[in-house]
Amino acid sequence: VQLQASGGGLVQPRGSLRLSCAVGEGASRTYVMAWFRQAPGKEREFVAANRWSGGSARYGDSVKGRFSFSKENGKKTIYLQMNDLKPEDTAVYYCAATARGIIVSSMGVANSYDYWGQGTQVTVSS
Repeated sequence: VQLQASGGGLVQPRGSLRLSCAVGEGASRTYVMAWFRQAPGKEREFVAANRWSGGSARYGDSVKGRFSFSKENGKKTIYLQMNDLKPEDTAVYYCAATARGIIVSSMGVANSYDYWGQGTQVTVSS
């Protein structure tokens, strides 16, 4: 399964940015999609996730109320709308997918995902 993330860049604190992740070949095999991020020297952190079939998106504690996960099933594309960005949001953002029917409590676990995009850099700085 091919994942292509885009939309990263440099933004000032309190600014907004929208990331996209297009699922290419093998998209029909995916079931749950997610965003993770990794800052230098830190472990990969869960950001948001949801099933293609719908339901409520799940969010990491540090982004709740500021980030929003959305998707376009027809285009097999997911988005991450990031508002009120803070310097601590600076990281490489990765989209991920799994073909497994994982339970909700596992959506925030990186090992639940089998496929990863190449990552897109988000830098929040004045």
